[in-house]
Amino acid sequence: MKLSEIKEILTKVEGVNFQLENGESVPEHFHVTEVGVVTKDFIDCGGTVRHEKVANFQLWDADDFEHRLKPGKLLDIIGLSEKILGMEDSEIEVEYQAETIGKYDLAFDGHNFVLVSKKTACLAMDKCGVPEPASKAGMVNLASAANTCTPGGGCC
Repeated sequence: MKLSEIKEILTKVEGVNFQLENGESVPEHFHVTEVGVVTKDFIDCGGTVRHEKVANFQLWDADDFEHRLKPGKLLDIIGLSEKILGMEDSEIEVEYQAETIGKYDLAFDGHNFVLVSKKTACLAMDKCGVPEPASKAGMVNLASAANTCTPGGGCC
C-alpha cells in the first residue's frame, strides 16, 4: 500500500485498526511512534546496485489502555512527515514488535489495516544459479476435473 492509499482510507474510516495476517489484532491502544522515510542502498548477490525507499510506520503496544489513535490524528502525523521530511508517495513498511521487530507490508481488508508478512528472496536468481520455480502451466487437477474417473468407468 502506498502512502496516498492510506491517506485516502483514513478519510473514510471511523477507527484505525491493525491486525496480523493470522487474524490476531494489534491491541487497540497501540501508538504510532514513528512515521518516516527509510532508504536502503545495497548491492545484491549478482552485483547490481539497488536503491529502495519506503515510508515507515512503527507501531508500539504500550500500557496506557485508554489510548486510541483516531484517523485524523494519523493523517496529521503523516502530513507533518510529508512536509518536514519531504516524504514521497512510497510503499509503506510497518515495524511491529513480535519476538523481535518485524517488518510488514500493509494492506486493507475493508475494515482493518493488515500487516502482511514480508519474505526474503534472491534478487539475482539468473546470476546465482538458483533454478526458476517450475511452471504449472497446462497441469490439471484431476480431483476437480469435470470428467473424473470412477471405478469401472473405463477412463483409467
